[in-house]
Amino acid sequence: MSLTSLRNLRTQWFPPKAAFTEKELPSQKGRVFIVTGGNAGWANMVLQERAENAIQSIMKVQPMPKSPGSMFSGIMRELERTWWKPAKTAQGFEAMVGMHCIATLLFTELVRPQLRAAATAPETARGSVRVVWTSSFLAEGASPENGIDFTVLDKGTKDRTRNYAVSKVGTWMLRQELARRSHLDRENIVSVVQNPGNLYAGSYAGTPAVAMFFISPLLHEAKFGAYTELYAGLSSEITLEKSGAYIIPWGRIRPDMDCPRRDIVAAMTSAEDGGLGYPTRFWEWCEQQWKPFV
Repeated sequence: MSLTSLRNLRTQWFPPKAAFTEKELPSQKGRVFIVTGGNAGWANMVLQERAENAIQSIMKVQPMPKSPGSMFSGIMRELERTWWKPAKTAQGFEAMVGMHCIATLLFTELVRPQLRAAATAPETARGSVRVVWTSSFLAEGASPENGIDFTVLDKGTKDRTRNYAVSKVGTWMLRQELARRSHLDRENIVSVVQNPGNLYAGSYAGTPAVAMFFISPLLHEAKFGAYTELYAGLSSEITLEKSGAYIIPWGRIRPDMDCPRRDIVAAMTSAEDGGLGYPTRFWEWCEQQWKPFV
């Protein structure tokens, strides 16, 4: 293992104290957010504190609409930020890539007009409209050469960990491509990806006690992953010029030069700049997968 790899492991597994927490957040009154996958883990921590009180206060003054879908569409016109941690797909795709990449990109494209409208509105602060993708340390630790093997992408492999790692490289690349497209189209949408950290979460349910004995010392409370998420979505340090950034625990930007997986960095570099151009290729592959269903 190289010195760069050791440094990368240490800084992500044992990060310094979070500098951006709920205490640093100004009022978010009047803003619109979507956090998917909020039923468990760090996403649940992002939502938990105020969601119940907000729901009760809304229900006191606003009855349940007869057409919830139309109400949602109205809210979406002012959508400012979105956090993607998608649900399970049933369309027959490899489960991890289907959940984390194909479905997520489809949802992103469906709400992109609303994001664009919010980002270009005169009253919107520059760089405040964001899409936050979620990756994982396993994207670097368990993915194949170049991060994605397109020859087995549709069916996956027998190794579930490998499939998961590939899907998290996928979100990493989709972040890059959305940042590129948004810049070319002058949409003013910030696209970043974050590794929330090694957390106690539902993904460890059912893990044998012996395995957890060794894993537990490396895990942190889910709220720390929420700090990574808050930084990625709400910190003023994330400007439009930093679109495409990779956020590591508990809210820091990691330059690509500090990534030990130089093969993945090269794969994410455009062909015009001497790379493999995988982000564009993967984006277009995802589009081809959902077209029969849309």
